[in-house]
Parts: sequence; structure tokens; C-alpha cells
Amino acid sequence: MSGAQAQTGQRRRLPWARMAGGAAAVLALAVLPLFAIDLPGVLPGPTYTPGTLQLVALCFAMAAAALSYHLLLGAAGLLSFGHALSFGAGVYGLAVILAHLGLPLVPAAALALVLAIVLALAVGSISLRVGGIPFAMVTLAFAQAGSVLVRRNPGDATGGDEGLSLATQNLPEGLVGVVNTRNLYWLALAALVLVYAVVLWIQSSRAGHVAEAVRENELRVRVLGLTPFPAKLLVFTVGGALASIAGMVYLLLQSGAVPRSVSTDLTITLLVMVVLGGVGSRWGAVVGGVLYTLLDQRLAAFAASPAVKELPPVLRIPLSEPLFILGTLFILVVLFMPGGIAGAAGRLRARRRAGTRAPEPAERLEKILEDA
Repeated sequence: MSGAQAQTGQRRRLPWARMAGGAAAVLALAVLPLFAIDLPGVLPGPTYTPGTLQLVALCFAMAAAALSYHLLLGAAGLLSFGHALSFGAGVYGLAVILAHLGLPLVPAAALALVLAIVLALAVGSISLRVGGIPFAMVTLAFAQAGSVLVRRNPGDATGGDEGLSLATQNLPEGLVGVVNTRNLYWLALAALVLVYAVVLWIQSSRAGHVAEAVRENELRVRVLGLTPFPAKLLVFTVGGALASIAGMVYLLLQSGAVPRSVSTDLTITLLVMVVLGGVGSRWGAVVGGVLYTLLDQRLAAFAASPAVKELPPVLRIPLSEPLFILGTLFILVVLFMPGGIAGAAGRLRARRRAGTRAPEPAERLEKILEDA
């Protein structure tokens, strides 16, 4: 067998190996609450305890939100500063419907999802008329309008700055109370798997290939007779819908909606997650979301620990600020790990494969256009 044939066979086996590895990882995470695994300094307690399950479930929810943002930035090259609007639509949409309409969870979630899709479609139809920095500014304006609307508390619907508590009387008993944290954990894991599957499906579709080609060279796509706008609008709308699903899970985990879920800070956080994991990588977005959320939660506990309080001021002051540590970590990743965690892993794999060569941007564009 020639070297070219061996490489072709390896490429054909690679997707199946990745699928098997992903299925094994999901199965391992699904049975995690049944074991007493303790990771001191990483998790607050054994993996079967409610506090640990709550933290890991929150990591899953934010990883799903980061995946939805990856669909915009990594797949289509759309730098949106208003993605929190879709996330907040899921949070506040479900919270308001449960509190004021009294619907059960499933119909309320379906109605909130439809409203989030309509909102993303409307915002995308307007925002995508421009590109680059103007597109980012238009999405930012929509997000700011949504944040102001939530804080104004129209009709006492959103709770204003204090937020809106979750109407637990309309939820299934299996999702209410600390004793049912394990069920919320499995719900968050299922949402992450669903979001990943949809993102994979969209990126593998004709519209996804066109959107990736537009990211590489929009002018060349137009010259070839393809229309970029419908593909970008589809990606934008699906990304918003997936963000709203992550927002609904976030609401159930936090037992309430707060204005931060619609703020620009959340969009910046999602951007940091994607960059930390590696722009353009699906599993990188998941790892970035989990890692950032875990660090954000655990560094707050570390900053308040007696060990930090006993340090000299030159060390105590910076270490007592979790955002300072996260910002420093982000700067180090950008400087010394181009491409994020996924990029570093890719370079390590490339070193192990003698004679391989990374495709040039022009070659990548030709492959994308052929698939489209």
C-alpha cells in the first residue's frame, strides 16, 4: 500500500474514531454523578455532591453558549457583540412565560424558543446588511437595547435590576430542589450534546460550507455566483436559537434571571471562551467554556481562602481578584498559544506526523467551495 493510500485510509477512519471518542466521553460524563471522585482544588467536593454537580452543569451550559457563539465567529466569521441578547432571550423568555402565563416547562420552553428564533431572525436580517465593524456595532446596539428593556422592567415582567425568580410551581418535581441536582446535571449535559450535534450538522451542510467560504473570501464567493446573505442569516439565526437553549438551562440552574444574562459583558465572556479554546474548533469552544467557567467559580473561592489572605500585599491584592487572574491567563494564551488550546493540540499532532503539511488558506477555500 502506498503512502498516499495509507493517508487516505487514515483520514476515512478519523471521523469514526472521533465519534467513538466523543460517545465515550459523553457516556463517562453521564455516569459521573454515580461515582465519588474527588479532585481537591478543582471541584468543591466529590462528584456525587449537589455543589459539584451544580458547578459542572453550569460549565456544560456555558460551553453550549460558547458553541453557539463558535457557530457565528468560528464558522462564519461573524464578530457579534450582541450574542447575549439571544442568550438572555432564552433566560428571560422562559422565566417570564413560566411566571406570567403559568405554562408547564415543555410548552413554555417551546414558546420561548420560537420567540428567540424570531428575534434572532429579525436582528440578523438587519445586522447582516453590513459587515465587519459596522456589523459588530449594530449587534451591540440591539444587545444594549435589550439590556435597557430588561432593566426598565416593563409591566413588572422582568423584575428590573433585581431580576426575576424562577416559578418553580410550574416545573416538574424532578427539577426542583437540591436533591434533584443530578437531574439538572443530566439536562445540562443533554443540552450540550444537542447543541454540539446541531452545530456539527449546520457546519456540514451546504449553507455551512458557503458561510465558511464567505469567512475566507466573500468576494470570491460572489464571483462564483453564490449568495452569501441567506447562508449567513441561517447561521446567525441557528446560533441565536442555540444560545437561547443554553440560556434556558442556565435559568433552571440559577433558579432565576438576572440582567447580566443580557449584558455585553456576557458576550465578551463568550468571546474569551471561544478564543481560549481556539477559534474555529468545536471541541475547543467546549473546552474553553468549561475551563473559563470552572476557573471563574473556583478562583472566587480561592481568593477568599485564608491562604491568600495571609500573603504579602504584593501577592494578596492581585490573587484576590479572580478577573485579574483570568485576564492574565487570557493574555498569556493569546501571546504564547496562537489558536488557543485547540491550536496547541493541533501543532502537537502535526509534529507527530512526519511529512504532513497544513493546507494554505487558498487550498482551504477551494475545498470548502467544492463541498458547497
